[in-house]
Amino acid sequence: MIKVSPSILSADFANLESEMARLKDCGAHWAHVDVMDGHFVPNMSIGAVVVKAISKVSDLPLDVHLMISDPDRYVDDFIKAGSHIITIHEECNSDVMAVLKHIKDAGVKCALSIKPNTPVSALEKYIDILDMVLIMTVEPGFGGQKFIEACLPKIAEARALIDARNPDCLLEIDGGVTCDNVAAAKAAGANVIVAGSSVFGASDMRTAIEILGK
Repeated sequence: MIKVSPSILSADFANLESEMARLKDCGAHWAHVDVMDGHFVPNMSIGAVVVKAISKVSDLPLDVHLMISDPDRYVDDFIKAGSHIITIHEECNSDVMAVLKHIKDAGVKCALSIKPNTPVSALEKYIDILDMVLIMTVEPGFGGQKFIEACLPKIAEARALIDARNPDCLLEIDGGVTCDNVAAAKAAGANVIVAGSSVFGASDMRTAIEILGK
């Protein structure tokens, strides 16, 4: 089954409660929450306070993507805020394995992401503990970028690693995904689809989510 996790980075932040309700009504499986610190990536976005507020008004699972340099300093805040799955980056400054184990020990699903230029081999020493791998298909930090087609072989490589070592692990893609290019990513092995502007900017959100998830 393909899961669709629309990125709320493209939502109307003045009306997040109604936006979350709209996502659920239109068939979204999760809500993707992009957390940026202005250091690991050049932009800043929301923090644990907003995640906590969302968790109080929506029962959609929160797929929290920490694009931050030092997740060990902040991960407890996001655990307590109600995150259902927390993704950190292999390229961060923290002890990656220690943070992943801490997330898992707290009863939250753990995931690891790699940027477009990071090889899939970087995932190998962590794959057995992971609930999900996230392949970035744009450089993280900005919404609305174009999907990097050169990442398709990485998705297939990650799928092979998962199938060989941890078949229950999900494979998520994030960055520039649209209804027009998602088929190739799914064919390569992705089974969790993050999309922002192509969901929130669609004339028919329900149809967009259906296409992304079919």
